[in-house]
Amino acid sequence: MSTQATNATNATNAKPALLAIQDIPLHELEGWAISADQLSLQRKFMFKNFEQAFAFMKNCYEPIEKMNHHPDWSNVYSSVNVILNTHDSGGITHKDVALAKVMDQVFKDLTI
Repeated sequence: MSTQATNATNATNAKPALLAIQDIPLHELEGWAISADQLSLQRKFMFKNFEQAFAFMKNCYEPIEKMNHHPDWSNVYSSVNVILNTHDSGGITHKDVALAKVMDQVFKDLTI
C-alpha cells in the first residue's frame, strides 16, 4: 500500500476530536442541551401524534446512514428522545453537532 493510501486510511479511521464545552454551538442548535455529565447532546422532539414522530425517525434514516453516525434514540407515542455522542471519542464532536443540525431541519420540514 502506498504512503498516500496509508495516510488516507489513517485519516479516515482517526477518532474525531472532542469539542470543549465552550466550543459547542448551542445557539445554532434549537432545543438541544448538553447532558449533566457533559458527554452528550440531548433533545426531546415533540410531535402531534405517533405517525409524525415515526415519520421523523424515518426521514432521519438516510442522513444518519450517509454520515455513518447513529443516535441513541427512543420513541414513545408522539415524542422522540435523542442522545448524541461520538462513542469512539468519548464525548461530543463535530459529528454530533452536524447530526443535531440535520435532525433540526428534518423536524422543521415535518412540522411546518
